[in-house]
Amino acid sequence: MSLDCKATVKIGACSRGGQPRGEYKATDPDFGSTDHYIPCGIVDEETAQLSVTFGSSAKTSDFRVDTLTAWWPGLTPPEQHAIERVQLTRENGPESSGVRTQFLHRMVQVVDTIGKPLQLLYYPPYHSKSNPIERCWGILEFHWNGTQLRDAKPRLEGAKRMTSKGLTLVVELSRKVYAKGVTLSKTARQAVEVRLERNPLLPK
Repeated sequence: MSLDCKATVKIGACSRGGQPRGEYKATDPDFGSTDHYIPCGIVDEETAQLSVTFGSSAKTSDFRVDTLTAWWPGLTPPEQHAIERVQLTRENGPESSGVRTQFLHRMVQVVDTIGKPLQLLYYPPYHSKSNPIERCWGILEFHWNGTQLRDAKPRLEGAKRMTSKGLTLVVELSRKVYAKGVTLSKTARQAVEVRLERNPLLPK
Protein backbone atom coordinates (compact mmCIF):
# COMPACT_ATOMS: atom_id res chain seq x y z
CA MET A 1 0.00 0.00 0.00
CA SER A 2 1.10 3.56 -0.69
CA LEU A 3 -0.12 6.22 1.74
CA ASP A 4 0.37 9.97 1.93
CA CYS A 5 -1.29 13.38 2.10
CA LYS A 6 -1.44 15.98 -0.63
CA ALA A 7 -0.66 19.62 0.01
CA THR A 8 -3.50 21.53 1.66
CA VAL A 9 -6.16 22.69 -0.81
CA LYS A 10 -7.78 26.05 -0.09
CA ILE A 11 -11.53 26.38 -0.57
CA GLY A 12 -12.98 29.51 -2.13
CA ALA A 13 -13.00 31.56 -5.33
CA CYS A 14 -9.28 30.98 -5.85
CA SER A 15 -7.40 30.82 -9.12
CA ARG A 16 -6.19 27.28 -9.85
CA GLY A 17 -5.03 27.71 -13.42
CA GLY A 18 -6.67 26.31 -16.53
CA GLN A 19 -9.55 27.72 -18.59
CA PRO A 20 -12.99 27.63 -16.95
CA ARG A 21 -16.33 27.59 -18.75
CA GLY A 22 -18.01 30.98 -18.47
CA GLU A 23 -16.90 34.19 -16.84
CA TYR A 24 -15.42 33.98 -13.38
CA LYS A 25 -13.42 36.25 -11.15
CA ALA A 26 -10.78 34.57 -9.04
CA THR A 27 -8.62 35.67 -6.16
CA ASP A 28 -4.99 34.90 -5.44
CA PRO A 29 -4.92 31.57 -3.53
CA ASP A 30 -2.61 33.12 -0.93
CA PHE A 31 -5.43 35.44 0.17
CA GLY A 32 -9.14 35.15 0.85
CA SER A 33 -10.81 32.16 2.42
CA THR A 34 -9.10 30.31 5.26
CA ASP A 35 -11.19 27.16 4.71
CA HIS A 36 -9.18 24.20 3.50
CA TYR A 37 -9.26 20.47 2.91
CA ILE A 38 -6.43 17.97 3.05
CA PRO A 39 -6.58 14.92 0.74
CA CYS A 40 -5.05 11.77 2.25
CA GLY A 41 -4.88 8.86 -0.14
CA ILE A 42 -4.08 5.17 -0.01
CA VAL A 43 -3.52 3.07 -3.11
CA ASP A 44 -3.23 -0.70 -3.38
CA GLU A 45 -0.20 -1.17 -5.62
CA GLU A 46 -1.42 -4.60 -6.77
CA THR A 47 -5.02 -3.76 -7.71
CA ALA A 48 -4.62 0.03 -8.29
CA GLN A 49 -7.64 0.67 -6.05
CA LEU A 50 -7.40 4.21 -4.74
CA SER A 51 -9.20 5.70 -1.74
CA VAL A 52 -8.99 9.35 -0.71
CA THR A 53 -10.25 10.90 2.51
CA PHE A 54 -10.66 14.68 2.54
CA GLY A 55 -10.05 16.05 6.01
CA SER A 56 -10.90 19.57 7.17
CA SER A 57 -8.65 19.66 10.23
CA ALA A 58 -4.87 19.12 10.22
CA LYS A 59 -2.30 16.96 8.44
CA THR A 60 -1.34 14.85 11.45
CA SER A 61 -0.13 11.32 12.15
CA ASP A 62 -3.59 10.40 13.42
CA PHE A 63 -5.28 11.60 10.23
CA ARG A 64 -2.97 9.42 8.14
CA VAL A 65 -3.44 6.36 10.32
CA ASP A 66 -7.24 6.79 10.44
CA THR A 67 -7.20 6.73 6.62
CA LEU A 68 -5.31 3.44 6.71
CA THR A 69 -7.55 2.00 9.43
CA ALA A 70 -10.68 2.76 7.37
CA TRP A 71 -9.24 0.78 4.44
CA TRP A 72 -9.21 -2.59 6.22
CA PRO A 73 -13.00 -3.02 6.81
CA GLY A 74 -13.54 -2.36 3.10
CA LEU A 75 -11.88 -5.68 2.26
CA THR A 76 -13.87 -8.90 2.12
CA PRO A 77 -13.07 -11.62 4.69
CA PRO A 78 -11.33 -13.77 2.01
CA GLU A 79 -9.22 -10.76 1.01
CA GLN A 80 -8.28 -10.08 4.61
CA HIS A 81 -7.43 -13.74 5.18
CA ALA A 82 -5.20 -13.89 2.08
CA ILE A 83 -2.99 -11.05 3.33
CA GLU A 84 0.12 -12.28 5.13
CA ARG A 85 1.56 -8.85 5.87
CA VAL A 86 0.87 -5.24 4.92
CA GLN A 87 3.72 -3.29 3.34
CA LEU A 88 3.29 0.46 3.52
CA THR A 89 5.48 2.70 1.36
CA ARG A 90 6.11 6.12 2.88
CA GLU A 91 8.20 9.21 2.55
CA ASN A 92 10.14 9.99 5.70
CA GLY A 93 8.18 13.16 6.50
CA PRO A 94 7.82 14.60 10.00
CA GLU A 95 4.27 13.31 10.60
CA SER A 96 5.07 9.67 9.83
CA SER A 97 8.82 9.17 10.14
CA GLY A 98 10.52 6.26 11.83
CA VAL A 99 11.04 8.36 14.96
CA ARG A 100 7.58 9.96 15.17
CA THR A 101 6.33 8.32 18.33
CA GLN A 102 2.62 9.04 17.89
CA PHE A 103 2.68 7.62 14.34
CA LEU A 104 4.47 4.46 15.50
CA HIS A 105 2.06 4.16 18.44
CA ARG A 106 -0.89 4.24 16.03
CA MET A 107 0.83 1.74 13.71
CA VAL A 108 1.05 -0.70 16.62
CA GLN A 109 -2.68 -0.21 17.18
CA VAL A 110 -3.35 -1.00 13.51
CA VAL A 111 -1.39 -4.25 13.81
CA ASP A 112 -3.42 -5.21 16.88
CA THR A 113 -6.65 -4.42 15.04
CA ILE A 114 -6.01 -6.29 11.79
CA GLY A 115 -3.90 -9.09 13.28
CA LYS A 116 -1.27 -8.84 10.53
CA PRO A 117 2.38 -7.72 10.58
CA LEU A 118 2.95 -4.28 9.09
CA GLN A 119 6.20 -3.27 7.38
CA LEU A 120 7.10 0.38 6.82
CA LEU A 121 9.17 1.01 3.70
CA TYR A 122 10.63 4.53 3.53
CA TYR A 123 11.89 6.27 0.43
CA PRO A 124 15.23 8.09 0.66
CA PRO A 125 15.21 11.88 1.13
CA TYR A 126 14.12 13.84 -1.97
CA HIS A 127 12.60 10.73 -3.57
CA SER A 128 9.01 11.16 -2.40
CA LYS A 129 7.82 11.55 -6.02
CA SER A 130 8.65 7.87 -6.51
CA ASN A 131 5.85 6.95 -4.13
CA PRO A 132 2.90 5.70 -6.26
CA ILE A 133 0.34 7.80 -4.36
CA GLU A 134 2.12 10.95 -5.57
CA ARG A 135 1.12 10.18 -9.18
CA CYS A 136 -2.53 10.29 -8.16
CA TRP A 137 -2.31 13.91 -7.02
CA GLY A 138 -1.34 15.11 -10.50
CA ILE A 139 -4.39 13.36 -11.96
CA LEU A 140 -6.59 14.91 -9.28
CA GLU A 141 -5.29 18.38 -10.14
CA PHE A 142 -6.12 17.69 -13.80
CA HIS A 143 -9.76 16.98 -12.89
CA TRP A 144 -9.86 20.19 -10.84
CA ASN A 145 -8.22 22.23 -13.60
CA GLY A 146 -10.16 25.42 -14.31
CA THR A 147 -12.57 24.80 -11.43
CA GLN A 148 -13.11 27.08 -8.47
CA LEU A 149 -13.40 24.90 -5.40
CA ARG A 150 -15.91 27.11 -3.61
CA ASP A 151 -17.23 24.29 -1.40
CA ALA A 152 -17.03 20.55 -0.88
CA LYS A 153 -19.22 19.56 -3.85
CA PRO A 154 -16.91 20.41 -6.81
CA ARG A 155 -13.95 19.06 -4.87
CA LEU A 156 -15.58 15.68 -4.23
CA GLU A 157 -17.22 15.41 -7.65
CA GLY A 158 -13.90 16.09 -9.38
CA ALA A 159 -12.22 13.39 -7.33
CA LYS A 160 -14.97 10.84 -8.04
CA ARG A 161 -14.36 11.18 -11.79
CA MET A 162 -10.86 9.80 -11.41
CA THR A 163 -10.32 6.21 -12.55
CA SER A 164 -7.36 3.86 -12.40
CA LYS A 165 -7.26 0.68 -14.49
CA GLY A 166 -11.05 0.77 -14.69
CA LEU A 167 -11.51 1.17 -10.94
CA THR A 168 -13.49 4.09 -9.55
CA LEU A 169 -12.01 6.17 -6.79
CA VAL A 170 -13.46 5.72 -3.30
CA VAL A 171 -13.99 9.18 -1.76
CA GLU A 172 -14.70 9.94 1.89
CA LEU A 173 -15.15 13.21 3.78
CA SER A 174 -13.88 13.60 7.34
CA ARG A 175 -14.77 16.46 9.64
CA LYS A 176 -12.94 14.97 12.61
CA VAL A 177 -10.78 17.50 14.46
CA TYR A 178 -7.20 16.41 14.99
CA ALA A 179 -4.89 17.82 17.63
CA LYS A 180 -1.39 18.82 16.60
CA GLY A 181 1.77 17.99 18.50
CA VAL A 182 0.49 14.88 20.28
CA THR A 183 3.35 13.27 22.21
CA LEU A 184 3.81 10.14 24.30
CA SER A 185 5.21 9.72 27.77
CA LYS A 186 8.56 7.97 28.22
CA THR A 187 6.80 4.82 29.43
CA ALA A 188 4.46 4.81 26.43
CA ARG A 189 7.39 5.32 24.03
CA GLN A 190 9.20 2.36 25.54
CA ALA A 191 6.07 0.20 25.17
CA VAL A 192 5.91 1.10 21.48
CA GLU A 193 9.60 0.53 20.84
CA VAL A 194 9.52 -3.07 22.12
CA ARG A 195 6.89 -3.82 19.46
CA LEU A 196 9.17 -2.66 16.64
CA GLU A 197 11.71 -4.62 14.65
CA ARG A 198 14.05 -2.02 13.19
CA ASN A 199 16.43 -2.50 10.28
CA PRO A 200 19.89 -2.42 11.88
CA LEU A 201 21.30 -0.62 8.84
CA LEU A 202 18.49 1.97 8.88
CA PRO A 203 17.58 2.36 12.57
CA LYS A 204 15.59 5.56 12.01
